[in-house]
Formats: sequence, C-alpha cells, structure tokens
Amino acid sequence: MPTDTTAIPPARVLIVDDEPQIRRFLDISLRAQGYRVLQAGTGEEALALLAGQGAELVVLDIGLPDRDGHEVLREIRQWSNVPVIMLTVRAGETEKVAALDAGANDYVTKPFGVQELMAR
Repeated sequence: MPTDTTAIPPARVLIVDDEPQIRRFLDISLRAQGYRVLQAGTGEEALALLAGQGAELVVLDIGLPDRDGHEVLREIRQWSNVPVIMLTVRAGETEKVAALDAGANDYVTKPFGVQELMAR
C-alpha cells in the first residue's frame, strides 16, 4: 500500500515587536516547538513580510516605532483573516477591547509565560 510522503510544513509565525530580545526569545521558543518564524521590528516590515511570505499566525505588539499596532491590525484585516495575538505591556481593559474590536483573536500582556502563549 503506498504511503503519502508529503509532509505538511510547520506553521509559520510572524513575530512583530520592536524589542529585539523579545523577538529572539519568541523565535527560540517557537522554533523549539517546531514552528517556522519570521521577525519584524516595525509595522511596515510586518505588512511587507505578511504580504510577501504569508504566515499562519501573527504575534503583534501594539507599541511599534513607526505605526500603532492597532493600525497595523486594521490594515491586515483589510486583506487577511490570519489569526493575530496581540502581545503588549498595555494591560488596561480599554486597550484589550480596542484590539479585539479591531480584529485581534487574542490578547496577551507582558510579562508572559511561553506556556501561556503556546496554549493560546
């Protein structure tokens, strides 16, 4: 009986955060779980990577140097339904509701645990 030798490639995750140490930490953690990882330090870079290479998940910070994360999320939602998890230090209810209303699928506050992020 023939077997299917085509494997499904691991999911690609786009990490968007202006802090290189957060990107590096998430990159290491996600790769250890078998994910492929793309990184962006700005909103513009994130939009270009997502449009050009695609991703199955976006982890998006709100406080980016060139654009607000809510704005980046709204732009993504104009042409993609990729799941987006907001990852930010902003813990207020108003911020959470604004992100969810803009189309975020989930919201995680910093500091965070890798196990929590993986579960989400």
